[in-house]
This record gives sequence, structure tokens and C-alpha cells, in this order.
Amino acid sequence: MSTHLVARYHRAGQVRADRVDRRCPGPGEVEIAPLFTGICGTDLHIAAGHMDARVSTPAVIGHETVGTVSALGTDVTGWAVGDLVTVVPLRPDGTCATCRNGHSHVCDHLDFLGIDSDGALAEHWVVPVHTLVRVPEGTDPRHAALLEPTSVAVHDVRRARLAPGELAAVVGGGPVGLLIALVARHTGADVVLSEPDPTRRALAADLGLHVVDPLAEDLAALTRDRTDGAGAAVAFEVSGSAPGLTAAVGALAVRGRLCLVGIHAAPREVDLHPFFWRELELLGARLYERGDVEEAVRLVAGGALPVGALVSHVLPLERVDEAFAALAGGGAVKVLVDCRGSAGTA
Repeated sequence: MSTHLVARYHRAGQVRADRVDRRCPGPGEVEIAPLFTGICGTDLHIAAGHMDARVSTPAVIGHETVGTVSALGTDVTGWAVGDLVTVVPLRPDGTCATCRNGHSHVCDHLDFLGIDSDGALAEHWVVPVHTLVRVPEGTDPRHAALLEPTSVAVHDVRRARLAPGELAAVVGGGPVGLLIALVARHTGADVVLSEPDPTRRALAADLGLHVVDPLAEDLAALTRDRTDGAGAAVAFEVSGSAPGLTAAVGALAVRGRLCLVGIHAAPREVDLHPFFWRELELLGARLYERGDVEEAVRLVAGGALPVGALVSHVLPLERVDEAFAALAGGGAVKVLVDCRGSAGTA
């Protein structure tokens, strides 16, 4: 049996490259060879031990990837070795009430590949064929590695019903916040992004976004100045912080929509009076649907979004521990792992 290199989480503070047996795809499965896999905030939480109640160890992690088809299960049709693909890393049960009602992306018993089962930080990854989405040939694979977080941004903008000409306030300028701002701008919206970190603010400004420092400027006052006193039609709360939540609510116009994107791990005290007084809406946004991924592919492959500017580090799979340290240490925006390693050995 051949082996291949993978990145596995073993315990809090330890993600390392290991060589393990390579599994052949079974019926209904496809093996892909990841080219680049991104590390995200969820991966950092896993690496820090915050998700040990959910993640079984040792766990091959990672879910933001682009790769090429490298082997097909016996009954798979419509795909060929060498096809460029991304993966929708969601395996719903298809039977729960949520799935039956058409919301399988938030299935009651969702298997999130790379968290609940093996992921994409590997030289080879076996996935269900239904998770594949074709990526046009010629797409820069470093850009395509950002298709998963771009899909999050597409889903969030759609969930918020953002329309051309509306003002959107994005609170939090990490990778997802930046991508939401870029997708929102592409829809024709006016966008303001609030971010305290100077490095992220500088990147956002380089991308042509209007950026504010919440420690020095009043986001609510700014949104009203830009809308003749009304405020933002939509606020995306991406920071996951209590001050960010307060700022997002305060920036909204009457009947504005608050789209909650950031994960608030702790309960928050929220002033509900503005929701009554100004008839505000609160919208949760989690993950993405297949149509969101297909739209992300269209935007990224077509060059409509400058996603390559977000990539700050690229490190080989053998140095995955350094890749995690780079992102955890601050200063990095998007860290990619180059999964193209040596061929598996007998």
C-alpha cells in the first residue's frame, strides 16, 4: 500500500506533517490531489484545542482547497483524472427535517469535511463525488484556494439581500470580512469597512475599499454622513466581538438588516430596543449552498475579485506547523499550504 503526507492535529498546540496510508476511492467517491489548501480561523481553533469535544484525534484537517482529480471510484462518471476542482466540504445526512426542508447546508447532523472527518491538508484526499465543483482550466490555483471563504462571502451578501446602491457596513477586516466587502462592492453596493488592525486596514485600502479605524472614528456617524442621515442598509458583523456587534447595530438605518457572520462563542448582551424602535432585522448566516460556491467560482475564475491580494504566506505541507504559527502570530492575512509533495512510496 502506498503512503502520502498529511497534516494532522494531535493535541492542543500540535499540528504536524505525518506520513499515512493512502486510501483508494470507493463507490461514489473521488480522490483529488490538493494543490493549495488555506488555513482559516476554525483550523486555528482546532489547533488550539478549542474543538476537542468535536474533533477526533489524530485528525487530518483543512477544508479550503483546490486540486486535481487523481483517481475515480468504480461507478463515478462525468469526471476525469486531471480535472481542476474545488470541494464543497459538506456531507449532510439528507434525511433530517432541515435537509427535507431544503436547507441541507445546515443539516442537523452535518459532517463537515476537515472537521468531523478527514480534510484537505494532504497530498491526496478522498471525497464524495457530489462535493466536487469544477474550476475552469487556467484559473490561478492560489486564487482558487480562496473559493471556500469567497463562497461564505457570496452566501452572506445574498442572505442579507444587499442591493445595488445600498450602503453596507462591514465590521471586521479579516479574510472573510474583506471578501464580503469585495463581493458587496461587486454587487454595486457602497461599502465601508471597519477594522482596528492597521495591517488589515492598509490591505483594505490597497483594494480600494473605504476603511475606518473604530478606535478613532464613529462608524454610525460615518454611515449617516454617507446616506443623508439614514445609516447603512446592511451591516455585516464579522468580528465576533461584543464591541463589533454594538457598532454594527448602531450603524444601521431604519429597517436595516444585521447579518451575523462572526461566531460569538460566548453569550452577548444586545440592546434590543433599536430592533423595536427602528424595525431592524437580524439574519444569521452560516456556511454556503452549492449555488454560492458556483458563483464564487465564476467571480474568482473570471477575475472579478482581487482575491490573490489576500494571500500573505505560502508554505509547503512539510512545514505545516510553521504555517499555523504564521497565522496564529498575527500579521498574516491568508496562509496557504502547498500540498504538492513527493509521490507516495510503496
